[in-house]
Amino acid sequence: MADSSFDIVSKVERQEVDNALNQAAKEISQRYDFKGVDASVAWSGEKIEMRANSEERVKAVLDIFQSKLIKRGISLKALDTGEPQASGKEYRISSSLQEGISQDNAKKVAKVIRDEGPKGVKAQVQGDELRVTSKSRDSLQEVITLLKGKDFDFALQFVNYR
Repeated sequence: MADSSFDIVSKVERQEVDNALNQAAKEISQRYDFKGVDASVAWSGEKIEMRANSEERVKAVLDIFQSKLIKRGISLKALDTGEPQASGKEYRISSSLQEGISQDNAKKVAKVIRDEGPKGVKAQVQGDELRVTSKSRDSLQEVITLLKGKDFDFALQFVNYR
């Protein structure tokens, strides 16, 4: 019988982020405490730009956007957010989405699997993802449980389980 495997990736579904962004923009436009403060959240190329007339308001816009992401099942670890910056009379926060697992992070995950995972499980770096193989499907389930219990500073998804 062939080995079973799954891939560990760090991807974000762009459509879900777009939906969360649109929901946040709608809530900001309708909320009473944002009337007349020129608060907004929108795509700016590949980044997400949040704007308001004070630092507290722009942080509130970020909070609303993050709550919408959580409701849509997107990990906040995939969102790389900068500090509020003054730009003329308004404040801006720029955020970008992190996708793919860097080589260093892939090596960290592979080391955790080697050191703490069940015997006979192999982890192999393939570009910006990690393939985990084993003869036993139970061992693969143990690896998934182990990795979900760890707190990495990047989002992980488990795909192509076969």
